[in-house]
Amino acid sequence: MIRTLIVDDEAPARRKIRDLLTHEADIEVVGEAADGAVAVDLIRTTRPELVFLDIQMPRLDGFGVIDAIGAEIMPLVVFITAYDEHALRAFDVHALDYLLKPFAPSRFQQVLQRIRKRLHHADTLELASRLGQLLETLRAEPRYLRHLFVEKGHEREILLQLETVDLIQSEKNYMRFIAREGEYIRRGTLNALEARLDPEKFMRVNRSEIVRLEAVREFQPWFHGDYRVIMKDGRMLTWSRRYRARVRGDFA
Repeated sequence: MIRTLIVDDEAPARRKIRDLLTHEADIEVVGEAADGAVAVDLIRTTRPELVFLDIQMPRLDGFGVIDAIGAEIMPLVVFITAYDEHALRAFDVHALDYLLKPFAPSRFQQVLQRIRKRLHHADTLELASRLGQLLETLRAEPRYLRHLFVEKGHEREILLQLETVDLIQSEKNYMRFIAREGEYIRRGTLNALEARLDPEKFMRVNRSEIVRLEAVREFQPWFHGDYRVIMKDGRMLTWSRRYRARVRGDFA
């Protein structure tokens, strides 16, 4: 049996992986974690052979988990990511497995087949070396997102340049990206995305909207500490007092 740990801060994502694994006779799920700090404890106590590891998590991200455990003793990892286009390139270069959210069951099966082969023919030192090289590569890469996979039309995805996006809006479980060339959607939350955006280029103005600063024409004082945000395309948004309090400078 392959002892397996599922680490993801989103409950639906953990449930999806667990459900897919229930059909695998050689897999035993030994635990789940919703953040990196708990994941470190569970890896040490349950000693899994395989970890499905989300990259973007509160408290401690996926790469922080590997740092805490140590690449040389880290179990075999399947990385889970919703963003990180540079991380995807790094995974390919170092021949490490990953799942890009949202992933299809067929993609999940492909990854499992490779994992089984690796576990049966594992070179522990080689895997540790590749994992260590991956971390070094990623540390040298830009910290903030520059591109993002988004949906355009029915079952079609494109890699969107974030520098072309003027406004990002939250719509239930989805985000809407309003860019120069059109509008796109992507499943996810503004909270998770905000942490990966360059704060010198993007700003959260209220609970449901993030603006690209160069797309803003002006800010105007409004009522009760709020500001009006006038976009260059004529849109008018509200910069709420709560989110203004996050920003230091002339508006803070």
